[in-house]
Amino acid sequence: MTTTYPNIIDGARDEVGAGFDVINPSTGVAAGRAIGADAAALNRAVKAARAAFPGWAATPWADRQAACNKIAGLIGGNAEELAKLLSTEQGKPLNGVGARFEIGGCQAWTSYTASLTLETEIIQDNEEGRVELQRVPIGVIGAITPWNWPVLIGVWHIIPAILAGNCVIIKPSENTPLSTLRLAEIMQDALPPGVVQALASEGDLGPLMTDHPGIDKISFTGSIPTGSKVMAGAARDIKRVTLELGGNDPGIVLPDVDPAAIAEGLFWGCFINNGQTCAALKRLYVHEDIHDAVTEALAGVAANMPMGDGLEEGSIVGPIQNRDQYNIVKDFVQDALDKGASLVTGGVPEGNDLFFPTTILTGVGPGMKLHDLEQFGPAIGITKWRDEDEVVRLANDDKCGLGASVWSGDPARARKLADRISAGSVWINKHGMIQPNAPFGGVRQSGIGVQFGVDGLRECTNVKTILS
Repeated sequence: MTTTYPNIIDGARDEVGAGFDVINPSTGVAAGRAIGADAAALNRAVKAARAAFPGWAATPWADRQAACNKIAGLIGGNAEELAKLLSTEQGKPLNGVGARFEIGGCQAWTSYTASLTLETEIIQDNEEGRVELQRVPIGVIGAITPWNWPVLIGVWHIIPAILAGNCVIIKPSENTPLSTLRLAEIMQDALPPGVVQALASEGDLGPLMTDHPGIDKISFTGSIPTGSKVMAGAARDIKRVTLELGGNDPGIVLPDVDPAAIAEGLFWGCFINNGQTCAALKRLYVHEDIHDAVTEALAGVAANMPMGDGLEEGSIVGPIQNRDQYNIVKDFVQDALDKGASLVTGGVPEGNDLFFPTTILTGVGPGMKLHDLEQFGPAIGITKWRDEDEVVRLANDDKCGLGASVWSGDPARARKLADRISAGSVWINKHGMIQPNAPFGGVRQSGIGVQFGVDGLRECTNVKTILS
């Protein structure tokens, strides 16, 4: 029997509304059912959040820290259930850098975030007067999250917001709502009613949230086109926004590396979560002197990563999560091949399922979709380079600017090159290795604001200045 996961409103399970199936991308059958929230459900959630906000904002910081630490323990105590539910609806394998990894990250991220504080800053204190800068909660935050890392990104939105004294209404992707709904239900054991609520929807709940006068800020993770719509909707009543949007991350490999030594790091940089990660490596520039050796080493790693149903313990790589994204990746690979790229491994699949072979192409460059746009899937194009100034120009010549990486055996040379790259994060000899104490956000169309650490916590507050 298919399990239905209800919305969470005012501390309780809310089953008002029609259900919809959530499809397991590994099998094509229902992973479970969610309840579609409508405007009335959103209004109930906003009413509960606004009622809870004054008391939660007045709760001492140490008590909010304790609540977040309790949430970390609840995540740990329900880790296997959450991982299996996540794998079933998202497709990522339980093992490898998969569902268990993601849920473990949720617990660790929550624990770290719970340790943070925001102290009052004394700007001036002299005979002319005293000026204090305080960080105060914003109010009710609407969080809209994607289908690629649904539970972990949910934690990134929820935990700093509630630690800072806000209430949160989260709307997960219609493709992967189940694990987020269950996460919110688990959190109720640590929080007063109304502090964290979760609403699933197949339809227009996102725009209703950006338009709702009872929501004070929207935090959004997802695509650039949708982020633009979120920003436009929030502008109508000047809502605060934090936007973490798409990336077309470049990686530059210098000629002084050992190809075998970096091959596995390159693989996970490109193909973590089957390439369905905003900060995955999307454009790989390899110096001509080692181009063939790096390509061969990367293909060798790819060949040893078993693909299969996420719930099978032997799987390390799973399917693409949904048909729309599958078709985008297929189109990008075919476009590159039609324009002269060479296939190293993988290729355009002929089957009807959502398993897309790990695909590596060489001879990819400007004018090909695989180079110019974000593929968000298990395909990487390799571009050969000779001139350092030219490869830096190519790396920076993109509307996105989320992450980038430099790969070199010379740390000083790598750091010098990293300083020339325009991106929110630049990694050296690794890619996409985010961490909870390092601010993460993009430049250009990759977003507004940052997440993680004290800087991310500040994004969940307003500035209040007291002058005396």
